[in-house]
Amino acid sequence: MDNGLKPRKLEPDMPPHALTADARLRAVRGRIARAAAEAGRDAADIRLLAVSKTFDAAAVRDMAACGQREFGENYLQEALEKQAQLRDVPLVWHFIGPIQSNKTRPIAESFSWVHSVDRLKVAERLSAQRPAGLPPLQVCIEVNVSGEASKGGVSAAELPALADAVAALPNLQLRGLMAIPAPAPQVATQRAAFRQVRELFEALRARGYGLDTLSMGMSGDLEAAILEGATIVRVGTALFGERTYRG
Repeated sequence: MDNGLKPRKLEPDMPPHALTADARLRAVRGRIARAAAEAGRDAADIRLLAVSKTFDAAAVRDMAACGQREFGENYLQEALEKQAQLRDVPLVWHFIGPIQSNKTRPIAESFSWVHSVDRLKVAERLSAQRPAGLPPLQVCIEVNVSGEASKGGVSAAELPALADAVAALPNLQLRGLMAIPAPAPQVATQRAAFRQVRELFEALRARGYGLDTLSMGMSGDLEAAILEGATIVRVGTALFGERTYRG
């Protein structure tokens, strides 16, 4: 297998913001399909999560009009404002940012998925605050695979105990793992980090957990993530362009 697989350009010398929403979405889906073929996988098994943080409700609406239904947000208040403006559009919202303990209630009430669980206290609060009329909150445990102090996530050593505790909570369904490895220009390095996450995922499955989700890979490294088993790729820049506000 050629480990030199690199992201394809959307169009020669054309940044994402210069293309229509439909063209950007088709380009990213094309990248996913090519990487899946390279990995010997079915592209239908890989979900695209459009990361809409810092982009307004109009940008989300445009992308939704092209057929995208799942959106990821990092900033709670911004996300809630967009959700209020888009209540007429059937969307699935994923919270993918750091979680403060005092912000768990609106996350539990307003999202279908949370990818960034990294503390038992947060998981317990999400479980207790999930409204009774809603289905279980789908959660992933975030793993800090690169050991970066600036990022959230549990260490590999801490993961089994946290998984045991989260899986036992009512109103949550543990689906898998999420990771944001340190950026790396080489595909081989990218793959090595994603492989560590996959091995942790497989170790949990071997212990009897019915996990099915590996949330890993972004605009710059989604090919490497798919080669290592990603089932959800979180793509922002390639779909929306560079951030327009809030750094």
